[in-house]
Amino acid sequence: MKTIQIVLFSFVLLCFVSTDVLAFRCGSGLITSGASKVQVTTTCGKPTSKEKACEGRQASTRTDKDGKVKKYKKCANKVDIWYYNCGDNDYIYALTFENGKLTKESNEGRGKGRSDCLGK
Repeated sequence: MKTIQIVLFSFVLLCFVSTDVLAFRCGSGLITSGASKVQVTTTCGKPTSKEKACEGRQASTRTDKDGKVKKYKKCANKVDIWYYNCGDNDYIYALTFENGKLTKESNEGRGKGRSDCLGK
């Protein structure tokens, strides 16, 4: 009985630990954190869509020489986000790149239509 509890506890713990591991599967190919845009394109094909975004906007104010206060917005971290619609039986995945390297993968809801992901 105690062995079963240990195995079950280990399995549950492993599930929680593995959620932080970044891995995006395209057919038999696997993309992991740190992959380049070229590696992702070669393994998964062209993304369904792309966008540029800003994470961590910083706002500041300055006073010009005439005494007028001006507001400035600066982007702390520019990122590229590639979306892959993997079809009716899968999801839409968002892959975030910083400095050309994959840093984050998230799920953006259910996919629709045919898959744009190679191997799916």
